[in-house]
Amino acid sequence: MDVKKVLYVSQEIEPYVEANNLSTFSRTIAQGLQEKGAEVRTFMPRYGAINERRNQLHEVIRLSGLNIPIDDVDYPLIIKVATLQPTRLQVYFIDNDEFFDRHTIDGVLETVNDADCNDERAIFFVRGVAETVRKLRWEPSIVHAIGWLAGLVPAYIKAIYNDDPSFRTSKVIYSLVADPDIDATFDPSMIKKLKDEGFSDDQLKTLEGVTHRSLHKLAIDFADAVAVSSPDVDPELIEYAKASGKPLLQYPGECPEATGAYFDFYKSL
Repeated sequence: MDVKKVLYVSQEIEPYVEANNLSTFSRTIAQGLQEKGAEVRTFMPRYGAINERRNQLHEVIRLSGLNIPIDDVDYPLIIKVATLQPTRLQVYFIDNDEFFDRHTIDGVLETVNDADCNDERAIFFVRGVAETVRKLRWEPSIVHAIGWLAGLVPAYIKAIYNDDPSFRTSKVIYSLVADPDIDATFDPSMIKKLKDEGFSDDQLKTLEGVTHRSLHKLAIDFADAVAVSSPDVDPELIEYAKASGKPLLQYPGECPEATGAYFDFYKSL
């Protein structure tokens, strides 16, 4: 496959949040692909713990202003952007005070501090990314989702936005990264909210139990390919990915050294 335009949708990106396996991988893989000549765009949530002045975040007025309805409530979407130095990689931030301004004073992210609405937070984040890419009139050849908060990306791209010109030909890769909350549950009403979005019972059957683990499995169900992107991923998820028969990139080591392996993986799809 021709890897010209790559969209990264990540739960966390260093240095906007503290360094960990997920945030460091998200930064280095995006930078590495840009250095290889790909046109790269990255998205993450604008967590309340992010200092906007220090990180030079700016609202993109032409992309903001859309309302995203979830469970009969309209939530305004605000898009902000920053440039990650020294590579000048642009990072877009999905922002809404209801979901991403509930951090604690010591910087604990909303996904931990205010986990009760993580179902709606995930829906808003993924819908916000998709709608922004549509507004940009950009057509990524690769969409790479990283972290459970981006776990609905494959389902939305393949079932809700599958006929949209921005995503019609996109290949979706889902990265399995170690998830410390693997056994945590979401609000059971998440399934109803997703059905209201247009998903069928059959499409959501894997989400039974509404846990982080079942969300990862749903992502595998809809993804075109799966990558193991940290060394300590839940073995059950790796076996589930193998059983799917989809292209699977076993853990290739840490980026930036492993960037070439991901680039080759994209081209093979």
